Amino acid sequence: MRRRFYLVAEEIMPEAMIKTVEVKDMLARGEFETVNDAVSVVGLSRSAFYKYRDLVFLFDDEKRERLITLSLILEHRSGILSTVLNTIAQTGGNIITITQGIPMSQAAHVTATVDVRHLNVAVDELTGKLQDLQGVRKVEIVGYS
Repeated sequence: MRRRFYLVAEEIMPEAMIKTVEVKDMLARGEFETVNDAVSVVGLSRSAFYKYRDLVFLFDDEKRERLITLSLILEHRSGILSTVLNTIAQTGGNIITITQGIPMSQAAHVTATVDVRHLNVAVDELTGKLQDLQGVRKVEIVGYS
């Protein structure tokens, strides 16, 4: 069965789900070492916490779309990849992973995962800057996380 997801306002959520998110946040910040201590403070049973912990998450605009995966087709010439990477760095992006395929027909496919939390431009402006670079044939966002 395919899982379906809903974005639900807090005021209609069951209290146990809200408290579960609160406990997860406290544990992530290191405020408590054990689930038992954290659930006691918020007034939630351990069984309710374990029931919901992998199913309920806080929607946070700040954390949304932290990583993008780019697919690029670059001409097979010296320095083009370096220019792409420098452009990403100059806009505040941070390369997490990069994979380059073997050049074929004088073009190489590059896949890069970029942390965009600290970009000083919009994501579409970054892709536009990359597309405008000499030697870049194609730029496409293929994933968000």
